Amino acid sequence: MVESGSMLELLPAGLSEPAFLAILGASFASSFITAAFGIGGGALLLAIMASLLPPAALIAVHGVVQVGSNAGRMALLWRSIYWPALPWFAAGSVIGVAIGGAVVVELPPQYVQIGIGIFVIYTVLTRAPKWFSRWPVLTGFISSFLTMFFGATGLFVASYTKSHSLPRHTHVATHATLMTVQHGLKVLAFGVLGFAFGPWLAVTTALILVGLLGTFAGKLVLNRISDARFGVALNALLVLISLRLIWNGISAF
Repeated sequence: MVESGSMLELLPAGLSEPAFLAILGASFASSFITAAFGIGGGALLLAIMASLLPPAALIAVHGVVQVGSNAGRMALLWRSIYWPALPWFAAGSVIGVAIGGAVVVELPPQYVQIGIGIFVIYTVLTRAPKWFSRWPVLTGFISSFLTMFFGATGLFVASYTKSHSLPRHTHVATHATLMTVQHGLKVLAFGVLGFAFGPWLAVTTALILVGLLGTFAGKLVLNRISDARFGVALNALLVLISLRLIWNGISAF
C-alpha cells in the first residue's frame, strides 16, 4: 500500500493528492466516453485538468495524456483504421504545430472556443463542407495550429472524420489515429520549446494507464450499439460539447 507521504513525493509542485485522484477518475471517464462515442473525452479531461493543474503545465501535460489515450485506442482498433485519411492530415499537422509553436502571442481562448463550437454545430446540422474531405492538409493545419493554444481540438478533427461517413469502429479508430499524430507533434513541440516533462512523468503514466482501462470499458459499449445509434449519439455529443464550449467562451468575456 502506498503511503500518502510517498505519493506526494511523486507529485510535481502545484498538484495536490486530492487533485491527482480527481484527474485519475477524469482520465478513466474521458477515455470511456471517447472509445464508446468517438469524441468528447479530450475536452472533458481538459476542462477538469484546467481547474486542478498549474496553468503553465496544462496544455503540455494534457497533450501527453492524450497521446497515450489515443494511441491505446488506435492499437485496440488497429484493423479498422481508414488510412487514406491520414497522410495529408499529418502533413498539415506538422505545419500547423510548427507555426503555432513559433507564435509568441497566445490566441484568446474564448474566441477559439466559440469559433470551434459554432463550426462543429454547423457541420452536425448540415453536410460537412466538401473541403473537409478534399483538403485534409488544411484541416490538419488549422486544428494543429489551434491545439497549441487551446489544447483540445478533437471536435474539429471529429468533423473531418465524420465527413468520410465511416462505420462506427472505423470512425473511432481513424479519429484516434489522427489525434495521436496531432498530440504527438504537439508534445514534441513543447519539448523543443523547453517544457520540463520529467517532474510529470509519474502523473502522466498513471493517467495513461487508467485511461487504457476506460478505453477497454468504452469499447464494450461500442460493440453493442448499431451504426445508426452511434451516429445519433455522436451528433448529440458533438452538439452538447460545442454548446458548452460556446458558453465557456462567452462567460470568459
